[in-house]
Amino acid sequence: MKILISNKSDLPIYEQIKAQIKEQILSGRIPENEFLPSIRQLAKDLGISVITTTRAYSDLESEGFIATVRGKGSYVLPKDNEMVREQYLKEIEDAFMIAIEKSKLANISKDELILILKNLIEE
Repeated sequence: MKILISNKSDLPIYEQIKAQIKEQILSGRIPENEFLPSIRQLAKDLGISVITTTRAYSDLESEGFIATVRGKGSYVLPKDNEMVREQYLKEIEDAFMIAIEKSKLANISKDELILILKNLIEE
């Protein structure tokens, strides 16, 4: 598992960790049932607070990506296809919102924006 923390990011560190672990789980780079590094070990490896890694793991658990077994650690849960689909839909919606905001700043019409999307889909 590889995690890169950026001090220049607008995202809090726990969100950066959560997003990177989630992406690695969804892409299959961290397979189902694989144990993650312990909270303390990850904090040590990244040079951050245990509280920060605890928050990231807690969020991942509440979102259904990992489970924690007392005394054994946290492991990746089997992927629920509907959950995976929902995660990708959310990411797509977020990307569309950013595109819409930028199109407004650049005075790009709705029709032009739709044409751009159609062209990208056809490529």
